[in-house]
Amino acid sequence: MGALITLFKKHQSILLHVLAWSVFFLLPIIYHQGYQEGRPRSVHGEAFLILNTLTNVFWVLLFYLNTKSLIPKFLYKRKFIFFLLTQLLLFLVILFFHMLLFRVIVTDKPFVFSRSAFYNSFPFVFVVLAGIAFRAVSDKIRSDLLAGERQKENLKTELAFLRSQISPHFLLNVLNNMVALVRLKSEDLEPTILKLSSLMQYMLFETGEEKVPLKTELDYLRGYIDLQKQRIGNRLNLVVELQPTEDWHSIEPMLLIPFVENALKHGTGLISNPTISISLQTKNGQLNYTVKNKYLVAEETKDNISGIGLANVKRRLELLYGNKHILRIEKADGWFTVNLQLTFKP
Repeated sequence: MGALITLFKKHQSILLHVLAWSVFFLLPIIYHQGYQEGRPRSVHGEAFLILNTLTNVFWVLLFYLNTKSLIPKFLYKRKFIFFLLTQLLLFLVILFFHMLLFRVIVTDKPFVFSRSAFYNSFPFVFVVLAGIAFRAVSDKIRSDLLAGERQKENLKTELAFLRSQISPHFLLNVLNNMVALVRLKSEDLEPTILKLSSLMQYMLFETGEEKVPLKTELDYLRGYIDLQKQRIGNRLNLVVELQPTEDWHSIEPMLLIPFVENALKHGTGLISNPTISISLQTKNGQLNYTVKNKYLVAEETKDNISGIGLANVKRRLELLYGNKHILRIEKADGWFTVNLQLTFKP
């Protein structure tokens, strides 16, 4: 069954064309059979049915000649007179072959050119207009698909660029932490180096993936927070509550860390009793993530390092989640609060 579905998708366009032309050929035959039912058999009726069925082959050829060549060559280039003259010539050619078929199939009736031209003009006009409509619609669909693919590629390129901007920032922090630990000659140096190695492995290799498990991203976040606690010491009141009841969801890598990094940058320093609060909950496919830090009201709380900061994260969220996320940034009573709510993608 799966193989049949795959085969259908691969040859879907061809099958639809075959179906459409089958209906085009069969409808006159079905109509003729219904009309003749209960009536004496008409030799002329059978002959004209065969004649019209064979003539339909020329309409099929006309359709594909127009859609594949003449429409893009003349109509798309606004050579309307050439297109009309070409159609008239083709109509005369079809009438010529129709005349030959008529004389072979309908042997007891004379061929009347004017009558043949009149009756064949209707299918001719229909096929020409159908070809124009088909080519226009198919080109529009193809154009929309290409535009969508270009948009997706541009989106991937922009996201990759934003991610590449973030990565060096993390790397600088990691190296600074290592230098601080070496200078302190802490007994925790060896496990800390291992932790740093794990964080750098995640940053350099796993973040190349489009998505990572939320659990993996939170492990990186916890490791980063632990290293910052070692670097800053007891002078920072750091409250961390990461309580994901649903940690099996996937999330884009390094999407959560910039909020903590921003808080650590602007929530320490000359601030008295610096305090940072980090909380995360997941429930019913929703993520609620809040980072709060005290800040000096007199200072501008803007991240200017390499243009990296919350503006970068805002752009990533817009590209990745659109209206599936809410990002609130507030300053009130000496507190800088960032709250992110987003819906996990299936």
